[in-house]
Amino acid sequence: MTHIVIDPVTRLEGHLKIEVIVEDGRVQEAKSSGTLFRGVELILRGRDPRDAPLITQRICGVCPIAHAMASTLCLDDAFGIAGVIPNNGRIIRNLILGANFIQSHVLHFYHLAALDYVDVSAVADYAGKDTALNAVKAFIGRGQLGPLLPRYEGDYRLSREENREGVAHYLEALTARRRAHEMLAIFGGKMPHQVGIVPGGATARPTTDKIAAFLWRLNDLRAFIDNIYLADILMVAKAYGDHFETGAGCGNFLSYGGFDLESRETDLTRRDRWIRAGTCSRDLAYAPLDPRQIREDVRHSWYADATTGQYPLHADTAPQPGKEGAYSWLKSPRYGGKVFEVGPLARLMVNYAAGHPVIRQAVDGLLSAAGLPLSALVSALGRHAARALECKLVADAMAEWVLQLDPDAPVYVGYEPPVHAEGIGLTEAPRGAVGHWMQVEDGVIANYQAVVPTTWNCSPRDDHGAPGPVEQALIGARVRDVANPFEVVRIVRSFDPCLACAVHLITPDGA
Repeated sequence: MTHIVIDPVTRLEGHLKIEVIVEDGRVQEAKSSGTLFRGVELILRGRDPRDAPLITQRICGVCPIAHAMASTLCLDDAFGIAGVIPNNGRIIRNLILGANFIQSHVLHFYHLAALDYVDVSAVADYAGKDTALNAVKAFIGRGQLGPLLPRYEGDYRLSREENREGVAHYLEALTARRRAHEMLAIFGGKMPHQVGIVPGGATARPTTDKIAAFLWRLNDLRAFIDNIYLADILMVAKAYGDHFETGAGCGNFLSYGGFDLESRETDLTRRDRWIRAGTCSRDLAYAPLDPRQIREDVRHSWYADATTGQYPLHADTAPQPGKEGAYSWLKSPRYGGKVFEVGPLARLMVNYAAGHPVIRQAVDGLLSAAGLPLSALVSALGRHAARALECKLVADAMAEWVLQLDPDAPVYVGYEPPVHAEGIGLTEAPRGAVGHWMQVEDGVIANYQAVVPTTWNCSPRDDHGAPGPVEQALIGARVRDVANPFEVVRIVRSFDPCLACAVHLITPDGA
């Protein structure tokens, strides 16, 4: 029996420690620990509610847009204006969020995960004329390989030419990400921490020039996704087919839904959204979403046990560092008392189960091209495939949405902030379901809570001892060499963890 500690797991956002017990070449037990304590929730107390979308974006510089959206939807709800947002405002919000989806998905595969599968050392003896590859060759020649090589190496299966192609695409993806940021800034003003999504709608008017500037960048990105990103996923899938058989996880999937369509429905759970809300199991048993079933357990988290099992709107945060039996600063969100995975795979599974026609057709097409059954998606490599497919679907939908903008129509509706109110904002971040809850008393924020994707996926055991999704995905995984556990980090990275978001809580009194 071998105890392996990986601290930190590299090439992801934030500080994550993974511990596994390996016996007879298989993981028998796993622990996922968020080790850095930070946050923004308590500093919102006593502030004007309209500060929340700007402050909560500082939870993360990689995925701030989803926090801006969740917070703004929360304020729309609390202010009683959720059903009157102008179409231009709704569409611009979707375009800003969609641009961040594209950037984040490209970032994850190429710059956080691809080097688990692509051997950059294949460029060391490159003799061609590609300027970018020659620059990488020169970089390797200096012996400073840190940014390019994974902490654990081995099991590289692509051919030399495929590896070189993968490295070239790694570099092209940097340009694609820049393009996505530029596109977002057209309506969001800047990135990170945009200023375009606000309660009541949006701040930017959709001029013809802005629409054209957005569309040409989007079409450039669509070409990258269709011709490079998806092709690379299929290339990796062909070489690493056994990775569709590992890292399955808990088998329950949750989506809050995202990208509002034209609707005057104020209830987020019934609103018509391009990504539909709901839950499903591995056998595709779909159920509508009921946010009231969300609770956060803290038995194995460094928070006082008295705060466990609370609905976020009424939750409290009472840090208790050093608590016996605890091992993470992440709480343990649960839905109906069960463990649920969130993220691109969860969204595809829920929407496939719900009969979403576009998503069903796309998933069936991808599986046919790869020669895989639907069950293969519930795996480490399946999460990468789901992320790439969703990137394409969101980009294609955005090409239609941007042309629906009307330069002569309003983008914003006015409102009067209430003295007393409650609000809930649910949406989808690139990494999964993100929700914000707020209580307003005497015109200021009395309580604010955020439950984010990686809090769901990297959560520790709950009050009943059930491991979180990442922990369950690791249990049973094969580890060939305990001194080089690359299988472990491949599974963890397939979830695209963002610990900056997950440990957003803030301690009072500097505890």
